[in-house]
Amino acid sequence: MSHFPLLTLFLGLFCWNQASAQMGFGHSTPCNDGWRFALTDDTLAITPSYDDSAWRDVQLPHDWSIEGTPDPKWASCTGYLPGGYGTYRRTFDFRPVQGRQYYIYFEGVYCRSQVWLNGHLLGYRPNGYASFGYDMTPWLQSGTNTLCVRVNHSHYADSRWYTGSGIYRDVWMVEAPTTHLAQWATRYVCTDLTDQSATVHVSTQIDNDHAGTRLEYEVDGRRVDSIFTIDHPRRWDIDSPNLYALKVRLIDGGVPTDSTTIQMGLRSLRFDADSGFYLNERNIKVKGVCIHHDAGVLGAAVPPEVWHRRLLALKQLGVNGIRCSHNPQAPVLYDLCDRLGLLVMDEASDEWEYPKRKWVEGWNVGKPSFDGTYDFFEEWIDRDVADMVRRDRNHPCVFLWSIGNEVDYPNDPYSHPILDGKNAVISQPMFGGYDPKRPNAERIGIIAQRLSKIVRSLDSSRPVTGALAGVVMSNQTAYPGAVDVVGYNYTENRYVEDHQNYPGRIIYGSETGRGEKPWAAVRDNQHIFGHFVWTGLDYLGESGRWPSRGLGTGLLDFTGEPKFSGLQQAALWAGEPAPQWPGRNGQRGHRRNQEQAEQAAPHAFVVDPDTICSNLPGSTLQLRITLTDAQQQRLFRSDLAVTCRVEGAGHLLGLETGNNQDMSLPSANVRNLHLGRLLAYVRRDAPGPIRLILETEGVMYSEIVSNE
Repeated sequence: MSHFPLLTLFLGLFCWNQASAQMGFGHSTPCNDGWRFALTDDTLAITPSYDDSAWRDVQLPHDWSIEGTPDPKWASCTGYLPGGYGTYRRTFDFRPVQGRQYYIYFEGVYCRSQVWLNGHLLGYRPNGYASFGYDMTPWLQSGTNTLCVRVNHSHYADSRWYTGSGIYRDVWMVEAPTTHLAQWATRYVCTDLTDQSATVHVSTQIDNDHAGTRLEYEVDGRRVDSIFTIDHPRRWDIDSPNLYALKVRLIDGGVPTDSTTIQMGLRSLRFDADSGFYLNERNIKVKGVCIHHDAGVLGAAVPPEVWHRRLLALKQLGVNGIRCSHNPQAPVLYDLCDRLGLLVMDEASDEWEYPKRKWVEGWNVGKPSFDGTYDFFEEWIDRDVADMVRRDRNHPCVFLWSIGNEVDYPNDPYSHPILDGKNAVISQPMFGGYDPKRPNAERIGIIAQRLSKIVRSLDSSRPVTGALAGVVMSNQTAYPGAVDVVGYNYTENRYVEDHQNYPGRIIYGSETGRGEKPWAAVRDNQHIFGHFVWTGLDYLGESGRWPSRGLGTGLLDFTGEPKFSGLQQAALWAGEPAPQWPGRNGQRGHRRNQEQAEQAAPHAFVVDPDTICSNLPGSTLQLRITLTDAQQQRLFRSDLAVTCRVEGAGHLLGLETGNNQDMSLPSANVRNLHLGRLLAYVRRDAPGPIRLILETEGVMYSEIVSNE
């Protein structure tokens, strides 16, 4: 066993030109350029000779739904944006080397994707949130090759929130020797963690293994064994997210041939039914938020810099936990949470073997649809859950594995005789009492046992949980007993009663409203270890009647700025007096009265570039724009239309105002101000200056905003 002190890892601003994919082997190269796209389901597009000259060039990640025109004819659950069919093609020259293997790796494609190479089907993956890779080697040609990705989002109202459509996450090509480390197979487990020492066990698997191979291990550049001890470890914690660089190297015939590097965090987790949650043996309350995966006008293709800024803003409000509702997120989100010190509840799905209602005419009104993911549940759920765990288990930020959200929503779809009883007091609608025509709720427990077993077989270092919407009904099933930690959605009224009835049950608020009452139920009950507020961010979909882009429950608005409700929640978590709403004519105490604001003439733009940008090609600059009067006071009442142009080494990705009722084309370069402000997303394409040009009624701004 090897012993060594920690070399301190500096955590500064991060460079977002990620060096490698998450497959855990080989050499990765970004594959986001050179794609062509069309809204078509032409089956002939898989053939290399297909003429795609009429298609348009796109840069990945790409979400075609956000390019659509919002229209009340589309479903409210999608934010009134369309889905449909889309196809991507990429033609490239290649010279395969004998003895090497070549893979294509997708971090996420929404949804029901087929990937073809030179007319051969590499594979099909229906889950739009799963990451997956295919071996291209047998069908690669020396010379011209053609990749084709067909995406079927024709059942576009398949979710209760906006999903986006297309290849909306990064894509990578991976080259490796024939004998290489297996995908997602390398992992570490920390045991016996004290202030004096920590024991770490590293394991991996090798594809196409043979005699003559061996493994070498390094931590922060120092050689160790597969079981090693760190003296005086610096722990990963929400206040000090210390990380070590763990490198695993494959030696074949005495020569290094493959390797992977993992950012390793050492921390302990303990959950107690009476006293709550302990991180590194320190009792804490989880002050969490639920998040979806879109960013307003950017749709589902969210740059890392945007996630970074949003997570920092949430942490500044006192947030220490993130719930990935209700699906695995992009890999970069977990990297950020590792480095920023945010706990993560990773979640597999929102739907099991039967569909849920999706509101297509407004929120909780009209006739619902029943499209969804249920049709591939039985074939794919075991693999989807396993892939979530295998992909994300090396992230110290992940502290809970959730196998599902609200799959026990009463009568949507499951039912049980208890729903007719006097104890069926649930804060969510039950769509009537017991309905014997609906699936029996006992099915929930059976599936939960199956999925929990899969999770534990791959990682026993974290608890399995589920977010229960119908606790009264689920208490009659095996579901609560199948998981290690039981999440209650909007059921704070049962925290004390169920603690008495089920004294061994570990309970927390997996989804709650914001404000005093939900937080008091956590704060004043020692056995409740925390809660996740719905939501951390305003998000697209789950919209009300037109006009409405999404649901405005976020502590941050679409621009990533704290809302007044966010400031109030921060005060509650901090134990400070909550700020009071400054009134109709005020905005955080700074808005001048309505008459003055309406009479003031626009004078100038103030442009504040966000510091979270690497200035490398592919990075995203976030420019916060404010319209002011002659006294440099923000014109809160201004809703003037602003035209934005970008010249030079970048291009405009979108303009965001935070206005939920703005139903204009998301990708337009003209947008009405909201509260006198605007956020411009600008992508850097190449080295050189980027000039931003803004125009509105007699006011113009033209300046180089980045000159790298």
